[in-house]
Amino acid sequence: MIPTIVWGTGNVGRAAIRAVDAHPALDLTGVLVHDSAKVGRDAGALAELDRELGIAATDDIDAVLAARPRAVVYAASGDIRPAEALADIVRAIRAGAVVVTPALYALYDPRSAPTELREPVLAAIAEGGGSLFVSGVDPGWGNDVLPLLISGLASTVDVVRCQEIFDYTTYDQPDSVRYLVGMGQPMDYQPPMLAPTVPTMVWGGQVRLMARALGVELDEIRETLDRRALETTVRTAKMGEFAEGTQGAVRFEVQGIVGGEPRIVVEHVTRIHASCAPDWPAPPDGDGAHRVIIEGRPRIEVTVEATDEGGNRSAGGNATAVGRLVGAIDWLVAAEPGLYDALDVPLRPAVGKLGRKNP
Repeated sequence: MIPTIVWGTGNVGRAAIRAVDAHPALDLTGVLVHDSAKVGRDAGALAELDRELGIAATDDIDAVLAARPRAVVYAASGDIRPAEALADIVRAIRAGAVVVTPALYALYDPRSAPTELREPVLAAIAEGGGSLFVSGVDPGWGNDVLPLLISGLASTVDVVRCQEIFDYTTYDQPDSVRYLVGMGQPMDYQPPMLAPTVPTMVWGGQVRLMARALGVELDEIRETLDRRALETTVRTAKMGEFAEGTQGAVRFEVQGIVGGEPRIVVEHVTRIHASCAPDWPAPPDGDGAHRVIIEGRPRIEVTVEATDEGGNRSAGGNATAVGRLVGAIDWLVAAEPGLYDALDVPLRPAVGKLGRKNP
């Protein structure tokens, strides 16, 4: 059994505790929290399981890492604290741990990551003998292993398009939705996540990674952006009111240009109410989906809808990201220390999991 720590117990951390507990090769040995109100609480309660796991949450990072865990699922956010997240991750790698995380977007494709991110990680790997694998949903499997797998079913491929189509009021992250993405803000507000070059910073690595796997050279990466205002004030179940005239929907693309044409495209269509931008792509049903479209011969379209925590689509997406990461831990432990990407780490069948629930 591989001693494994979960660091952070928010949207991703809850799913991580459940996934580690259910994995036949992993042993949950610790849970780290930042919120003092969670210190001492049982991991099972924090993960919304119906039983205790006998692991009390702690905020003592030194003590947890001093125990030399073999693996760490770093589930704390890196969206608004990237420097702190990098420091935490480097610290765990230096302690000899295999670290899996969705927190650092620029490291989804380590080859194109900025030197100031890559070098501290490589130095920690050399010093401590740990490893790092960064992945998620979108960015993550929704625009690396899934589209690449589906592309192999086509005879010819004109365009690989990856879509995330979501109602963002299902996300339990109101600050991110309102301020990073700008939902409910005046139309002259500049959302940080939509500022020029930021989408490429987040998703450009995925475009480069797909291009590398498909054996093509990119001319460049381009961005497109469209925003729509709410025509009427709407009230949502989880995030309250969004006023008429404020931002209600966003659509952007990060395009990999090959031979002058957009050939590899990551597209996001995000709303806070279905009434906004009804002419844009919509999920088949419910609050959201991830879709891959291979334009070619034959044309192939695959839509993935995941649910968890009472049918929530956002929680379902988080759980799939966690499944990819936690499922990679035993492979990473057996591999040489290193900085890995989605083309290195195989997505494997659920060996030992069929019919198994959180015991």
